[in-house]
Amino acid sequence: MTSPSPYDIKRERMVEEQLLPRGIHHSATLAAMRAVPRHLFVEDAMQMQAYGDYPLPIGAGQTISQPYIVALMTQVLQLTGAERVLEIGTGSGYQAAVLSQICERVYTIERIDSLLVRARKTFDKLHYHNIVSRIDDGTEGWLAEAPFDGILVTAGGPKVPEPLIDQLSENGRLVIPVGDQFVQELQVIEKNGGNVKHTTIEQVRFVNLIGAHGWRN
Repeated sequence: MTSPSPYDIKRERMVEEQLLPRGIHHSATLAAMRAVPRHLFVEDAMQMQAYGDYPLPIGAGQTISQPYIVALMTQVLQLTGAERVLEIGTGSGYQAAVLSQICERVYTIERIDSLLVRARKTFDKLHYHNIVSRIDDGTEGWLAEAPFDGILVTAGGPKVPEPLIDQLSENGRLVIPVGDQFVQELQVIEKNGGNVKHTTIEQVRFVNLIGAHGWRN
């Protein structure tokens, strides 16, 4: 039997010490957090810090979110395996990679070309072939592939972009940080029978959601 690597040990400790005590209980989310090598989504010099309980810079003024936040946002989508999920803000690619383990297909949009190029290389290296990506204004969604069973936004905006609500399928869930440029509320938007329900989960702090339906660059 192959001995676990230092990264394997750190990843298991991340789950045991950061996720389980904070109420992450969705089995598929926990399995994905155990499986995806988070350290490969950050710069080489930061790999030993990758499993710490904090976000890390990834360049271009962006960050890879704290592991707990990635797990929380994934859990809230309540994925069962057959869904098509849209992610706004590819960033490092880590959140999309986690989603790819527990849904049928991930569509991810990034506005910064250099970040998407790096993320795409990592997806290919890890054989995560059910992730489709593009450069665009994520606040407009991805109309050609809509509707989506789940939509996850990894940046904070002043409001919920209407195109994302429109592109959410019936009984779908949209998870997004909403607030000012310093602190936001993590909201879950559910569409059911033509009604749209908003629920606040907790306070968070994300980078700015830039676009036509977000903050101006």
